Amino acid sequence: MDNDSNDSMEWKKYSQSIHGNVVKTSGEIENIIPVRLEGGSLHNCAERDDRRNHAVLIMQKNQTLCFRGKCHLTCLYGRVEVMGFTIEEGQQSYPLFSPASHCPLTIRALENSDQTRDDKTEASSILKKYLTSASRKKLLKNVTSNSSIILLEPMETPLTRFLSSFTDLSELFSPPVSELMSAVLDTPLNGLGMIPLVGAIEGLKMSKSYRQALNMVVGACRGPPFTHQTPPEHMIHFGHTSCETDLERYLESLKTLWRRRSPSRETTVVINTMGWVKGFGFQLLVDMIRFFPVSHVVQLSHSGVTQCPSMTPEFLRTAHGHQTHPPAVTALDEFTESHSPPKSYTHVIVQSEFQGAGRQGTAKHQRTNELRELSLLGYLSQLQSPDPGPIRPLHTLTPYQVPQSAVALGVIHCEVVPSHMFYAANASLVALCCIGEKVSSKGGPVLLSQAPICPCVGFDPSILRNVNCLLLGAISLPSCILTTQMPYITKDYSFDLTGAGKLRVFKGLTRPSQMGN
Repeated sequence: MDNDSNDSMEWKKYSQSIHGNVVKTSGEIENIIPVRLEGGSLHNCAERDDRRNHAVLIMQKNQTLCFRGKCHLTCLYGRVEVMGFTIEEGQQSYPLFSPASHCPLTIRALENSDQTRDDKTEASSILKKYLTSASRKKLLKNVTSNSSIILLEPMETPLTRFLSSFTDLSELFSPPVSELMSAVLDTPLNGLGMIPLVGAIEGLKMSKSYRQALNMVVGACRGPPFTHQTPPEHMIHFGHTSCETDLERYLESLKTLWRRRSPSRETTVVINTMGWVKGFGFQLLVDMIRFFPVSHVVQLSHSGVTQCPSMTPEFLRTAHGHQTHPPAVTALDEFTESHSPPKSYTHVIVQSEFQGAGRQGTAKHQRTNELRELSLLGYLSQLQSPDPGPIRPLHTLTPYQVPQSAVALGVIHCEVVPSHMFYAANASLVALCCIGEKVSSKGGPVLLSQAPICPCVGFDPSILRNVNCLLLGAISLPSCILTTQMPYITKDYSFDLTGAGKLRVFKGLTRPSQMGN
C-alpha cells in the first residue's frame, strides 16, 4: 500500500527471514525451457525408503516435476522453485497441495547459488541420513554442481482427512479423468501421495510479465486457498456469493474493514479483488482504487486481450465509479478524511500464457460454487482433532449454548417475517458477529429489523464470549454435509405424496390476465 510501509522494519525483517525467496529482477528474467521429469527418468533420479516412508529426488537445473496429490517438501541441497517461491536448503519443510480443482503444481530446480562446493562429498553426507547404502550409490551418480536434492514425505492433516470423508471429494487429490492417460503410476513417489504427470499436461505456467509483477510487489503464493486458511485479524460478513445483490452494502463493508486496521502498524496490504470486471463490477473496481491508498495496481489479462479498460492513473481521473463520479467525489471525500490516497500509482499488466486461461475447466471441483464449498469445508475441518483417527461428523461435536435473549438474530439480503425467523435459521450457516449496542430482552428472541455491518469473529473460542449477534445470509451449507453428516435428509421418502415432487412449470399455459373475453 503506501510507499513508506515498504521500508518498514517489519517488512525488512520478513524479507530477511525468507532470504532468497524472490524471483529474478526484470533485467535478469530469462526465457526458461523446462525439462519435464517423467517415466524412466524418475526411476533413475528418485529413491524411496519404505521403512521411513519418504523419498529423495535429485533434480538438475530447469528440470520440472508436475504432479497431482499432496506432500511435504524439504530442500536438502540446492534450490527449487514452486509458484515463483524459492525453497532453499536449511529452510523448513513446505506443504504442497495439487488437487484436481486447480492447475497441477510444478516443482522446478534452480541453478545452484554456490558453484565452489564439493558436490559429491556433501551430497553423500546428506543422502546417508535418508537412504540405504545401495540407494545412495545409485542417486550419487546423478549429482552435479547444478543439482538439487529434495526430500518428499506424505502429508495427512485434519483438513485432508475431513475432505476425504465425503464421497464426492475422496478423489480430490487424484488426477481427474482428463489426466489419467498422462499419469505415471509406477514411480518411487506414488506411494507418498504424489502422482507425476507427463509433458502432455500443462502445469502452472508463469509468464515473463507474471514474474516481473511478482518481483515488483514482492509477492509469494501458497497454493489452493482452501488448504492454508488462517484466522483473519478483522472480518466483515457480507453473506452472499455475489455483491451484485447489494452494491452499497459491499462497498460500506470494505470501508468498515479498512477503518478497523491498525494505523500505527506499518504493513504491506494486498487487496485481492474479484473477477467481475464489467458493468457494476468495473465501477466497484474504480471506487476501490480511489478509496484505498494503493501504490500498485496489477491487472490480469489473457489471450492477448484486456478484459476491461486499462486501469492507469490517467484513465482513473475521469472514470465513473458506483459511488464516485468525477469531478464530484463526495463519497471519496467523506471516506478519506483520515488518509490521503496518492494521486498516482504504478500500473502493471500481467498477460497469462496458460492455454486454458479464461475457459471453464472440464474436471470436477473447478466451478466457482465447488471452490466456495471447498473453502467452507476447509474452514470447518479446523473443528477436527489434530490427532489421527476417525472423522467426527459436525452434529456430533459438543455445541455452545446461549439463551435467546443474549444474542440478536438478523437476516441479510432478504426479508423474513418474524414468525419464520427460526425456520430460516434451522440447519443454516450463520455468522458469529459483535454489535456495539447491548442486546437485551424480556426473555424472548431479539430480532433485528435491519442487519448491521459489524465485525464477524468466526468460531475462535477465545473471543466467542463477545458474540451477541447471529447474521443469516445467502450462503448455504455444502450439500455433502447435509446428505452425509447431518440427519436432515433421507432417501426413505415417498414422492407420491401431494406436493412432494418438484415444481413443474407449464410454459404453454396462458395466464388469466392474458385471456380474452
